[in-house]
Amino acid sequence: MSPTSLIHYTGTFYFPIAFVARLPFAMMVVGVLTAVVSARGSLSFAGLSSAMVGLGTAVVGPLLGASADRFGQRVVLLLAGVTNGLLLVGFAWAVNSTMSNAAILAIAFVIGTTAPQVGPMSRTRLVRIISERLAPARKVRSFNSTMAYESAADETVFIVGPFLVGLLASMVAPWLPLVAAGVLTIMFVTAFALHPTSTMQSREDDGKAEVAPLRSLAHPGLVSVVVGILGVGLFFGATLTSLTAFMNDQGTPERAGLVYGVMGVGSAGLALAVALFPTRFTLRARWLVFSSLILAGTMTLPFAGSVTHLVMALAIIGVGVGPTLVTQYSIGSALSPAGRSTTVMTILGSAVIVGQSLGSAITGAIGERFGSTAALALPSGAASLVVLAGVSYWFFADRGVHGGDERGLPTSTPTDSALEMSGAR
Repeated sequence: MSPTSLIHYTGTFYFPIAFVARLPFAMMVVGVLTAVVSARGSLSFAGLSSAMVGLGTAVVGPLLGASADRFGQRVVLLLAGVTNGLLLVGFAWAVNSTMSNAAILAIAFVIGTTAPQVGPMSRTRLVRIISERLAPARKVRSFNSTMAYESAADETVFIVGPFLVGLLASMVAPWLPLVAAGVLTIMFVTAFALHPTSTMQSREDDGKAEVAPLRSLAHPGLVSVVVGILGVGLFFGATLTSLTAFMNDQGTPERAGLVYGVMGVGSAGLALAVALFPTRFTLRARWLVFSSLILAGTMTLPFAGSVTHLVMALAIIGVGVGPTLVTQYSIGSALSPAGRSTTVMTILGSAVIVGQSLGSAITGAIGERFGSTAALALPSGAASLVVLAGVSYWFFADRGVHGGDERGLPTSTPTDSALEMSGAR
């Protein structure tokens, strides 16, 4: 009989290593933004630098996922992790040197291209273990709990990362967060790459396993999820950069990450609680309910007259962010075509960073030209995109795209086992 515990296969230290290893991924965009604002004195150029990080991730991130599907995660993570760590440390020096702005943008782009996709790769490892090695009676509960944890971990690092950047920048120096991110990348991404789960062979990996064609990634349901997660990334970038503009008016821009961290209190807690939601509260319904809560909260931000107001609004918004991400990643995992799970998870992870970077660039330019009040209006636009993507997914699921059922998930994709575990059947 198969062991019933996921930790039997992962070991005790897998989850702490995987959590810390993904932290630099959430620090790099904000770290670049903070360092450039401090060293170059321009919020718009800082936003553009952050956008270059996102562009690099958009161009190469999915290719890293595809390479991991083909060659295994270990070699991809080792090469990307060491390179990215050295680049982060180098950028901290370069931005404070006499190096040209064009060179700074080029380094920021390469940072994005080498960013290790720890979160997506962790999901791929765990879903494979659950679907192929756990006892049947444990699969559904383990899948739901694992997806809730993984999304909560991603959400937590995207809150803790900026918070840590703000803490280190305000207490020591604006360049320190990038150096810290580089050191963490080299140490913990390497540890994650060398963990035994990175080479755990699938029981179906006999060289003849079916791999779905790339065109299978373009079906409408999955596209809706990618757009929705891109919207969450835009929300992250617009919110943090608009808070930076607001706090800059107060004379303390480096503390924006501290205020931003308030959002993580309810977000992480509700993300973990998603595993306890009843199955009749379907995934597509959760997406619309919680993304609407985000939208409602962001609409109050332009009217903030104090830091206290912002803190209260962010606490409410956080309640919606965590469950929305959990839902999107759960649907994305269920929709992954055969042999393309790491590719799909990497695309979703890249979409967050791309959105965060674009949100930072656009909000930085508008904030510098029109002021912090105008910047604080932009997160609601990002939240609107998340809601519209949820409506789109509801429409496609309701029309039976790839066999959609009343719960809003397909029933005839190449990943039927994942669909069963998601509670869609």
